[in-house]
Amino acid sequence: MADLAENENLPAWRVRVNEVLERFKALPPNKKFLFYGAVAALFAVVIGLALLNREPAYKILFANLADRDGGQVTAALQQMNIPYQLGAGGVISVPSDQVYDVRLKLAAQGLPKASGVGFELMDNQKFGISQFAEQVNYQRAIEGELARTIESIEAVQTARVHIATPKQSVFVREQEPTTSSVMLNLYPGRVLDPGQIAGILHLVSSAVPGLAVKDVTIVDQDGNLLSQSPDLDASGNGLDSRQLKYVRSVEDDYAKRIEAILEPIFGKGNAHAQVSATLDFSQVEQTSETYRPNSSPNPSSTRSQQIVEKLNNQSTQPTGVPGSLSNQPPSAASAPITLPPGALPGTQTLSGQAVGQNGAVERDITTNYEVDKTISHTTLPQGILKRLTAAVVVNYRNLPDRNGDLKPTPLTAQEMAQVNNLVREAVGFNPQRGDSVNVVNAAFADALAPVTFKDKAITFVGDNAVTILKYVLVAIAALYLLLGVVRPVVREVMRPPRPPAPEPGGEPGFAVEGGRLLAVAGDEELVDENGEPLSEEERNKDPRYLQRKHYADNIEQAREIVKSDPRMAAQIIKEWISSDE
Repeated sequence: MADLAENENLPAWRVRVNEVLERFKALPPNKKFLFYGAVAALFAVVIGLALLNREPAYKILFANLADRDGGQVTAALQQMNIPYQLGAGGVISVPSDQVYDVRLKLAAQGLPKASGVGFELMDNQKFGISQFAEQVNYQRAIEGELARTIESIEAVQTARVHIATPKQSVFVREQEPTTSSVMLNLYPGRVLDPGQIAGILHLVSSAVPGLAVKDVTIVDQDGNLLSQSPDLDASGNGLDSRQLKYVRSVEDDYAKRIEAILEPIFGKGNAHAQVSATLDFSQVEQTSETYRPNSSPNPSSTRSQQIVEKLNNQSTQPTGVPGSLSNQPPSAASAPITLPPGALPGTQTLSGQAVGQNGAVERDITTNYEVDKTISHTTLPQGILKRLTAAVVVNYRNLPDRNGDLKPTPLTAQEMAQVNNLVREAVGFNPQRGDSVNVVNAAFADALAPVTFKDKAITFVGDNAVTILKYVLVAIAALYLLLGVVRPVVREVMRPPRPPAPEPGGEPGFAVEGGRLLAVAGDEELVDENGEPLSEEERNKDPRYLQRKHYADNIEQAREIVKSDPRMAAQIIKEWISSDE
């Protein structure tokens, strides 16, 4: 009674909590043990998942450090009293909340030092160093600086550069070119595209005087040659990767043209094309010198003309005894010239005077004309299309038949001719090159069924089977603990209390057992004033007994209703529960 009076002064929720605690204390020890074990297991599962998915306490500070650089970094960390962990492959880890702070502090100390040496090697030159040693140090500095620059590329982990500089010669023909080799160590899973390789080649060749791009060799950590000579020299023999890529792009471009012009007619996926292109990558340089036939003198241009006239006269021939006087050349002519007898009459000399009867003139005329000449220097481009072949297949069209059902129907001859003409125009058909176009109309096989959610789910489960199995087992264990252990205990604890039995001397009660009404007043049967139990005739007249009997009859009817129509009984109970009364 004291507990009841005390509970009446407490809030309702506190009373409820106290009742739950009392019931939990009244549970058997085995159920308590199961409950404690289940709760502990659930906490263990939750904590394990949290630890499994949480980020590590340590993060990587530096990776792939050389032994020397790693020793310097760890020594600096010890001086700064920063905890660290060493891993395989030169990995140094520090607490995650100190990563960036430690990196800045080490960078202020110049750690870690870059691999190799650069121009800082020239800072501590010894006095009296030889020219050879100075040249070697300079070459080492250039190699180190180039290696540092190449390592700044994202895909390159480490790099080494070697430069071979031959001795200079006073004879130009005997001068050997400078060569260089580059060794690259790439990050796992990384590759360099042709543009990056070409950038490294030009970077090295531009940094070293007298070093040509073709004299630079690049090799990766697996020994694969990355700098192919045909890629560098367009005049190299044979097809290189660039040329093959260009051929593939040309073929794909022509195929896309064909499909783009046919898809609006037949629908997407109903026309496929394959194109084969033959390209000429030979580089041809030709020089031609052409002479046209001589033209007539009138339109031709005179380059030079020489006229020589010689006068022949018998009276003036040298005679007499040979000597100096007889061998004297004739004196210079003076105008007007009087021709001696013997010359051809009617002719004129250069001075325009007629030749007399006794003189003759010998005339030599030499005329040089300009000759037509054409010199052409032609360089033919690379990648000239020599021949083109195209194969096109077009699907049957789905046309309705007499019943209205769609049926694959082949194209007519006229439609095939139109498709053939469209394809020829799309690829620029040229019969002089030997081009060929073949268009075929055929029924396509059933297209692959679209990827459904079921297929995606199967693929996902197959790819992540181990992870899914792990989480499924954890979920099954958690559900078993919740539904099989925790839930029954909680339901038993949270079950509302039964109404207390009536105390002796209180209001008369009743009970029904096996369909028989037990008339009781408290724990005793109904009695008269003398304490004698009432007879059956007296009980039938007693209002207390009649009330209890009526209630017992109602209970029996309710039981019959539940047995005959459980659904209606369940619905009535639901209405009672949801009712506010």
